[in-house]
Amino acid sequence: MSTQKTPYYADTAYRSDGIPKQQASTERSWLRRFSKKRLPWGRALSLAPDAFMRRRSPNNLRFREDMRKERQEKIAAGTYVPAPYEHVDFHDRHDHERFRFSLWSSRSQFWSYLYIFGKGWSLIFTPIYILTALALAAKSREPYFEALWGLFDETFYVTMLPLYVAWAAASLILRKFPKLWVKPSRGPIWELNRRTGLVTLFDYNNNGEYKKNGTIGEITAPFYEFDAYLESGPDRQGSMNHVLCIAHRYRDIVINFSSLVNLDNRWQMPCALWDFLQNYMDTSRPLPDLPRYEEFRHLDPTTAAHDLKTGRNPRFWIDMDDETYKQQLIQLLENIDNIDTFKRPNLMARHVRYVD
Repeated sequence: MSTQKTPYYADTAYRSDGIPKQQASTERSWLRRFSKKRLPWGRALSLAPDAFMRRRSPNNLRFREDMRKERQEKIAAGTYVPAPYEHVDFHDRHDHERFRFSLWSSRSQFWSYLYIFGKGWSLIFTPIYILTALALAAKSREPYFEALWGLFDETFYVTMLPLYVAWAAASLILRKFPKLWVKPSRGPIWELNRRTGLVTLFDYNNNGEYKKNGTIGEITAPFYEFDAYLESGPDRQGSMNHVLCIAHRYRDIVINFSSLVNLDNRWQMPCALWDFLQNYMDTSRPLPDLPRYEEFRHLDPTTAAHDLKTGRNPRFWIDMDDETYKQQLIQLLENIDNIDTFKRPNLMARHVRYVD
């Protein structure tokens, strides 16, 4: 009896050298075209937003490796005690197979944002408040220390105390009472799957099914049926900000990546994200060479074959010293600034007729 091994990549997996012929695109409404510029497919550079590299520094990789070793040793010795919330599913994944994104629950976001708000503004306003009070007291006709105390007594409780209270309360909750803020969201938002080549948007309307029985709908389509757009708009100060979104060519499926990479006044950053997404999904190419993927590279067949052929050091990132890592980060930022996205032809036009 013969057994046939199941291929690692699905038949639907995306390959930049094997894009099928597709039907003409549907025409977008003027509202969909407004403030959105289509980005070209193909010729993606080895780029990614710098935040992707910062989140997994060599120090962080070494810490995670030590934690895994310690965990395995304790499991072998029978002394391992699971960390709080270790087995809680927070719905996010980011490895060699899939990039699944989810946000924290509203409760978790509230305490996190309160901490950031209280700490951030306290650090900004405290020196300003003190210097202003000292300057006003010096100009007062009252004795200096009386004038200074009067200013503090009149303004401190209104201006600075609320910030300090927010910072202290949020810090206390985050550090000492995890049960009050650690809570998974209802589920993921979107997923890009390298093995299947599919993009999934998770639907929480789903004709009321989620409210009835908790069933999350899935709207799925091949990656090559999405086009990327640079969406631009002014902020409150009038400065133009940019974000990447991808929209399905034939259906109403849109994924906005502003929660993944913050709005940026540099158009180059969303373009770098688009290059990253193309490289991540392209199974004819290895995984992007980023610290996050180092522990997974041997598990992806295309990447493993590439690393064997090129003799890549499997511990390239994890053994990197701080100065070299800093130079790598500087070089990445320089490459992002020099990105050539709008000079490239749209190679998808060989396979699709765009009507707008």
